[in-house]
Amino acid sequence: MRLEVSCLDRVGLAKDILLIMEDYGINLFAIDASNQGFLYLQFAEVSFDTLSELLPLIRKVEGVHDVRTVSFMPSEQEHYALKTLLKTLPDSVFSIDVKGRVRIVNESALHTVGMSEHEIIDESINHWVQGFNFSRWLSESTVLAQATRVNIGENEYLAEMLPIYLPDSGSDTPILTGAVVSLKSPARLGKQFNALQSQSSGFENVLATSDKMKEVLAQARRMAQLDAPLLITGETGTGKELMSRACHDASMRREQPFIAINCAAMPDSAAEEELFGYVNNGDVVKRGFIEEAKGGTIFLDEVAEMSKSAQVKLLRFLQDGTFRRVGGDEEIRSDVRIICSTQKNLAELCQSGEFREDLYYRIHVLSFHVPSLRERKVDIIPLTEMFLEHYSQQLSIPIRRISGECREHLLGYAWPGNVRQLKNAIFRAVSMWDGSAELTVEQLKLPSYAEGFGYFDHQFEGSLEQAMKQFESSLLRRLYPAYPSTRQLAKKLGVSHTAIANKLREYKISKQKEV
Repeated sequence: MRLEVSCLDRVGLAKDILLIMEDYGINLFAIDASNQGFLYLQFAEVSFDTLSELLPLIRKVEGVHDVRTVSFMPSEQEHYALKTLLKTLPDSVFSIDVKGRVRIVNESALHTVGMSEHEIIDESINHWVQGFNFSRWLSESTVLAQATRVNIGENEYLAEMLPIYLPDSGSDTPILTGAVVSLKSPARLGKQFNALQSQSSGFENVLATSDKMKEVLAQARRMAQLDAPLLITGETGTGKELMSRACHDASMRREQPFIAINCAAMPDSAAEEELFGYVNNGDVVKRGFIEEAKGGTIFLDEVAEMSKSAQVKLLRFLQDGTFRRVGGDEEIRSDVRIICSTQKNLAELCQSGEFREDLYYRIHVLSFHVPSLRERKVDIIPLTEMFLEHYSQQLSIPIRRISGECREHLLGYAWPGNVRQLKNAIFRAVSMWDGSAELTVEQLKLPSYAEGFGYFDHQFEGSLEQAMKQFESSLLRRLYPAYPSTRQLAKKLGVSHTAIANKLREYKISKQKEV
């Protein structure tokens, strides 16, 4: 139970109140004094009848204005505010005494050293943090703030050491009571540095640890400087829009608009109006995205889903840089760079007549392929750690370690949704945090998936023959554009050309059409 006493600053007032409490046999736990005319008392719970007698007696004490029960003491509020701040800080924080022994440690620091709180409290910080002698620093005649590199195991950190001084009312010289040590990882320092850069190219936001992804980034950086149409291919969720935006930010058009358009989300009837604008009776009703992005970049996501009529108008625009609004006859010129992306095989779609072949060649001047997560497994754990840190900071919870079992599961999973699926899985796990110190397999809640077969959470329906036909049809559709005659394809697959001709006819796979 806690009481707030509003009172004058009188010598002996607290003693008079304590004598009253002593008469009732009340054990006092804590007392806080405020220079704003308040005294706070914390003691064991008492009955309602006792409290009803106690409060009037305290009000009769000379200098007391009023007394009431409160939910917390000011010192408690400060204590838990500090505890909450330390708990949510992404950096590792230690508070040490003048001997270098740990007195307070936050959860991030416990995760960093891999120890529990009872194992680290009252132990020397140098047991874990090497590269700086804390005891010698604190024994100097004048202890000043320091910043230096230190190591915890094989990992390097930047340590910031701030001495803690307690004011001494009897002297002008404050008393040194210890220090606060904050550790920042190179990755976190890099993010803070990049956030200060006004001319960031955007590629710094793309994590690339694997050689394959580093090669893609090198290609993308070169192509970003070239003012020609660019095609980015890759499976769903690989980060094609992120790469397109990075290319824009690294180009000479960075100061102009970047407009991303999802072609799959645009109805065929509205695609032309959205892209090129609309005129009614000579009045401009709507300006299209291409007109609004003048001088900048248009990103056409999933360009394979674009309607046939919009494909024709886009082709003309790429040929001479001009277009006409829907319903209008005025030729409009707009200086825009076109970047397209697709997860489909455009060459195959050209062969089936679903995509214009001449448009394919126009948007395929420059191109690079973003590898799937399965092809860049080296990036999986760094990506997981990056998303863990990002969402932990966003939701103000401690950053967790990844358990050994979880690491194996992350590396062994097929990731059909690629980086987007990993990002969503980590967000879900962080948002449903149960207080555990480690990220586990169960918290990820990933659906069962087998590469080449797909999800199998639900019972497979169909026969083995149907499954084989589905696979056979898919294989032939992928290979036929590269081996466009029955003899070439038959030789590739090691069967007779008659068998291949029959299969193509059965699955309605036709020869490449002229467009």
